[in-house]
Amino acid sequence: MRLIYSTHIGLLRQCFVAFCESQYATSGLGTLDNLIKRHTEITRDHMTPEVALHLITKNCSLWKSKQDDNSPFPDPFWAFYWPGGQVLTRFILDNPTTFRGSTVLDVGSGCGASAVACKMTGAKEVLANDVDPVAIRAIQLNAAANGVTVKTCRDNLAGQLNPDWSTVLLGDMFYDEEFRDSLVTWTTELYSKYETNVFIGDPGRLPLVNHPIKNRLTKVAEYELSGACKEENNGLSTGYVWKLDKG
Repeated sequence: MRLIYSTHIGLLRQCFVAFCESQYATSGLGTLDNLIKRHTEITRDHMTPEVALHLITKNCSLWKSKQDDNSPFPDPFWAFYWPGGQVLTRFILDNPTTFRGSTVLDVGSGCGASAVACKMTGAKEVLANDVDPVAIRAIQLNAAANGVTVKTCRDNLAGQLNPDWSTVLLGDMFYDEEFRDSLVTWTTELYSKYETNVFIGDPGRLPLVNHPIKNRLTKVAEYELSGACKEENNGLSTGYVWKLDKG
């Protein structure tokens, strides 16, 4: 059974950011890099084998760890490739011209797969945004593993309005009703003000399925999840990519 993975991510992250800062600030990037590499493996065994990622897999000791075990990472959500992120990244790789030359913001970037894929397809500039400091370093390592560079930011950019972002990515971010509502308000305002392209990867989570925003979403892709992804996310079988439209 994997480490902690379906609880309210937003609240948990707020609680442990300060802990992460104190734990890793004085240890240096070398120590953090070593921890990430020691407790993950570089794998392509997912729906986007073009992208190599440092992930916790069945071969890693943390795969079977429990929440109260002595893990070096408080909540390593970045070390798992969530189904919404997988299908969104698959869509990016399958449609490179949609992202080529664009300026991309990837919110809740996690392992950074979607951000890396955008850079691989020729995006002009990519900003991977995650509030977890360990995720930021993992994104940088994953970008390097694929021979690209992406910018990173730990500030919470969800809610900020920036006309320079031509594309905003949300991979598996609709896991909670309250957070969903804030994302909907933000992205609809982005679209209204700047006609920002907003792409959402989601495996059919109820907070998105049950929201009126679905009337403004156009399905641009549908993928059957891989066998491994189905096994890791019990009850989910299909992933969808949606694009925000006028409605």
